[in-house]
Amino acid sequence: MPLRDHPSIVMGHGGGGQLSAELIEHLFVPAFGDGELAELADAAVLDPGGLISFSTDTFVVRPRFFPGGNIGELAVNGTVNDVAMRGALPRYLSVGLILEEGLPLAELGVIVESMAAAAAHAGVTIVTGDTKVVDRGHGDGIFINTTGIGILREGADIRPQRAEPGDVIIVSGNVGDHGMAIMSVREGLEFEASIVSDTAALNHMINDVLDTGTDVHVLRDPTRGGLAASLNEIATAADVGVLIEERAIPVDRTVAAACEILGMDPMYVANEGKVVAFVPAADADRVLDTMRSHREGVNATVIGEVTSTHRGMVAARTPLGSTRVVDMQVGEQLPRIC
Repeated sequence: MPLRDHPSIVMGHGGGGQLSAELIEHLFVPAFGDGELAELADAAVLDPGGLISFSTDTFVVRPRFFPGGNIGELAVNGTVNDVAMRGALPRYLSVGLILEEGLPLAELGVIVESMAAAAAHAGVTIVTGDTKVVDRGHGDGIFINTTGIGILREGADIRPQRAEPGDVIIVSGNVGDHGMAIMSVREGLEFEASIVSDTAALNHMINDVLDTGTDVHVLRDPTRGGLAASLNEIATAADVGVLIEERAIPVDRTVAAACEILGMDPMYVANEGKVVAFVPAADADRVLDTMRSHREGVNATVIGEVTSTHRGMVAARTPLGSTRVVDMQVGEQLPRIC
């Protein structure tokens, strides 16, 4: 297994970069089969009739409470979004809780209530779950697994392999908010304006976009590894080139300042309430208008296009007019971000 030079799991294996990709490609896919799993989409589309979207995710974010949210609502929103990225209407969630001995019940109560509120807002029902408790010092308070099931919209065929030359690339808002909200707490950074996580369920906005009749080719929420990782994954899956305009990428000024202080590129910072859409150029304005009608998409903008050149690669045109390669990172800048 060509998993670089690490004989053991390192934090970078969970970061959404090259180490994560190698772990999936050389260990998990060969072991578990090359059917639905091999598509490497946010969610699988299952029989009967290809009408079910199914996804699971585990959340280990540190700290558990951060500006704009907590691990509970993040766990609900993250899985709702993964199910919706295949063009499905999320319906049901399961919740698995791993609790560490000593976690205050009052804190757990806040997290659970946040999960309930997030589920109600997204229009999903939590229908089953499980709870385990581990010894003090072995669980970092709480870890949460959520699994989601959604009903696929009729005719929806949204997957990374459908990106094609001529598509435009739309991002629904400012990138890097979630990762920098976490890091501002960890590093004790203070700014004139606070940085707040963008955690949100996007299924209502996505449903409205699909209601316009647009033939959406790809949807992806750029979580671990950020915008750069998502674009690289799509370019590789579809064997196309991606060209983005660096100055077109929306970044909040405070987030940009925090990234500069910490030596990070906002394109590689995690988001938890954004979607990247690949759509035919003729439909771009219609998609933008629909996204901007939602609070989660008010800053939606076109950031680039799909090309038939430099296949499998992402390039960015800089403000100086030069072009640089936007590669996928080997590990991760920010561990324990979701």
